[in-house]
Parts: sequence; C-alpha cells; structure tokens
Amino acid sequence: MKDLFDNGRKLPLMEEFYTLQGEGHNMGAAAYFIRIGGCDVGCSWCDTKPSWEAGNFPPTDAIEIANRAAVFPAKTVVVTGGEPSLYPLDFFTAYLKSLGIKTMVETSGAHKLTGSWDWICLSPKKYSPPKSEIYNKAHELKVVIQHEADLNWAEQNASLVKSSCLLYLQPEWSVSEKIMPWLTNYVMNNPKWRISLQSHKYMHIP
Repeated sequence: MKDLFDNGRKLPLMEEFYTLQGEGHNMGAAAYFIRIGGCDVGCSWCDTKPSWEAGNFPPTDAIEIANRAAVFPAKTVVVTGGEPSLYPLDFFTAYLKSLGIKTMVETSGAHKLTGSWDWICLSPKKYSPPKSEIYNKAHELKVVIQHEADLNWAEQNASLVKSSCLLYLQPEWSVSEKIMPWLTNYVMNNPKWRISLQSHKYMHIP
C-alpha cells in the first residue's frame, strides 16, 4: 500500500465537494469534504457502499487535492470514507496545515489513525471495534443507533473516551422516524448524550 500511494502522497480519491457539515458537533459549518475510497468495516446500513473498494479509485496526488480545497472560503477539510485510517495521512495533513486549513476526520478507529488533526470524530462499529489509542484522541464520539441494543455499545465506548469528548447518538437514517421516540427519551434520561441528525439529508445537500 505504501508503494501504491507513495507513503500518503497519493490517495484513492472517491469524491470531493464543498458543502455544509451535516452531522454531530460541527453541523451547519461549511467545509470541503474529501472522501477516500476503501473500507473493510462493512456496515450493513452504510450509505456510501460504493466507497468500499479502493481499487475503483485511482491514486490521486494529495497536493492537488489540498490545493483545490484551499480555493474555498471555509478553510476546513473533513476527511471521510470509506475508512481514512487505512492510509498514511501525515503528509496530507501537514500540507493542508501549511495552507492554513483546519483538519478534521471521521473514522471508525478500526486501524491506527495517522495525521495531525484539529478534530477527530470517532464513529465506532461493533464488528470492527476501535484501536485502544484512538479513544483518548477523539474530540467527538458519534454512535449510529439502529436497534435499542446499540445503546449498550454506545455506553461501552463512552466509558473509554476522555471526559471532554462530546457524545452523540445518531439514528440510522432508514429507521430514524421509528426509533426517535425511545432514542429521545434515552437522551433525556442520560443527558451526557446529544442527538445527531443527518441534517444534510433534510437540506438535500451532499
């Protein structure tokens, strides 16, 4: 993988776009999204399954990606996937920072995360749990909830992050209306949590 992606100087770029952040703590803020192809987590409810196969996306020059991001007014980049922790990201984030760009990432934490990040959103998945070292680095914990039993998984992860980490429960989109009554009730009874909604879907933006 190091040879294919030149130790992070190239990335399997699936898509890139400028939009508003739709989820979690930074919801509503403008950012340039960079979606990297390749994921071995395989969530059944994933809404970006085409991103799973990295081989479908040719290695793209990381400097060119960063330079395109720098053109936009909001000097913030969100790296998502796929699963960003599959790739060496030190070079890419260092170059972004040299351009004055704030770096954010969303990761399952299933692999060791590289790079220098101003904001780390950890979204853990049961069948590929996070590496232990990510918990103390996460600024935000966002757990997707599909069934009531998922709340136990959320609490397990909440017990491992640092005290300053923000905690979010996010209803899985296809069942969100069905589960919202008991999920909102859970947050009212456990106010350390907040609800995260996929607001970009309501706004009909990427």
